[in-house]
Amino acid sequence: MAPRPNVLVIGGGIGGLFAANALIGQGLRVSVYEQASALGEIGAGVFVTPNAVRHLERVGLGPAVERWGARVGSGSYYFRHDGTPIAPVQVSDASGWNATFGMHRADLVGFLAANLPAGIVHTGHRAVGFAQTEDVARVEFANGAIAEADVVVAADGIHSELRSHVFPPSKPVFHGTISYRGLVSRERLPNWPMDRWQMWAGPSRHFLVFPVRHGTMVNYVGFVPTDQEMKESWSAPGDPAVLRREFEGWDPRIADVLQQVDETFRWALYDREPLPTWTKGRLTLLGDAAHPMLPHLGQGANQCIEDGMALATILGHVDTTRVPASLLAYERLRRKRVAEIQLGARQNGLRLDSTDIDLSARDAQLAAHAEFRKHLYAYDVVPHARAAATALLE
Repeated sequence: MAPRPNVLVIGGGIGGLFAANALIGQGLRVSVYEQASALGEIGAGVFVTPNAVRHLERVGLGPAVERWGARVGSGSYYFRHDGTPIAPVQVSDASGWNATFGMHRADLVGFLAANLPAGIVHTGHRAVGFAQTEDVARVEFANGAIAEADVVVAADGIHSELRSHVFPPSKPVFHGTISYRGLVSRERLPNWPMDRWQMWAGPSRHFLVFPVRHGTMVNYVGFVPTDQEMKESWSAPGDPAVLRREFEGWDPRIADVLQQVDETFRWALYDREPLPTWTKGRLTLLGDAAHPMLPHLGQGANQCIEDGMALATILGHVDTTRVPASLLAYERLRRKRVAEIQLGARQNGLRLDSTDIDLSARDAQLAAHAEFRKHLYAYDVVPHARAAATALLE
C-alpha cells in the first residue's frame, strides 16, 4: 500500500497554522514555512464565527477560543450614523448555536502555533521557487534551503509567491476604501459593553466596534472612502486626528472610542476576482492566496479555517497516489462557496455605505441579512469533504 501524503504549508498566518493543526489531526506529516523571522500579527481584531469555531473545537482548540476570545451575543446591533437603531446583528447559526467571538489576531496566531508539535514551524524561509514532478513537489527558499513533499499548500496571502505557478498573475482589485484599525484597553473605556458587536452604517462610510482578548480590549475599525490607492498593508501608520475628523458629527459613542485612540493603522481594501482554478498537480492554494476578500462579511479568517479543514479531511483519507485528484476535489468543494462569499462581501460593503440605495431601503436589507448569516454560519464543510474523499476511493 502506498504511504500517506506528507505536506508542506507555505505561510505561517491563520490559514497556514490552522491547516497544519487539521492535517496533524488526520495523522499526516506537516512542515510549515514562514518568511518572517517570528510568527505574529499586527494588533488588530478578527471576528470568528460558528462556521469556523466548530473546526477549532475539532482540533482541540475550543478552550483556547474561550480563553482568548470575547463572546458576543444578542446585544449586537446595527445603527445609523447618528445612533438610531436599525436591526439586530445575527450572531448564531440556523440552529441557534452562538459561538461568535471577537479575537485579537495575535492571540489566534499564538494559540494555533502553540498547539503544534515542536519543530513543525520554520521561520525565516521566504519561498522563491517551485517545481514538481509526477512524484514530488519541491519549494526553494531565499535562504538557499529546499524542501520536498507530496503536497504543497500555498497559504502565503494575497501577495502569494506561489500562486503564479497555478494561475497567471493578476492585479489585486482596489475598492476605493481604507480602514483605520486599532485597539483600546478596557480601562480607558470602562463603560463600554463588552458582550456585543456594533456597527454604525453610512452614508459613505461605516464604523465597527467589538471586544477582543476576553473583554479586556475594544477593537475598532473605521471604513472611509479614498481616491488614493495605497499598498495593501496591515501596518501603515494612520493619523488619529484624521480618523476623528472622518466621523465628526456621528453617534457620540464613536467619539468616545476615538477620543482614546493614540495610535491607529491604515489598511487599504483589496480583493481579487475569483480564480477559475486553485490547483496544479501537487500544489494548491488556501485562504487569501486563493480567495482574498473584503472584510464586510467578517469571513476572511473563517474561510481560511474552512479551507484547512476541508483539505485535511480529504487528504486524511488518501495515499500519495491520489494526491493530485484529492487537491482537485478540495478545489471543487471550496471554490463556489468562497467565490459567493467574496462577491457577497463586496455587495455588503456597498450596502453598509449606502452608496447606491436610500437609507430606509438599506436598513431593510440589513435587517433581512440575518437569514443569510444564519445559513453562512450553519455550514459544516466536514461532511461534504468526507463525501468528496469517499468518491475518490470508489
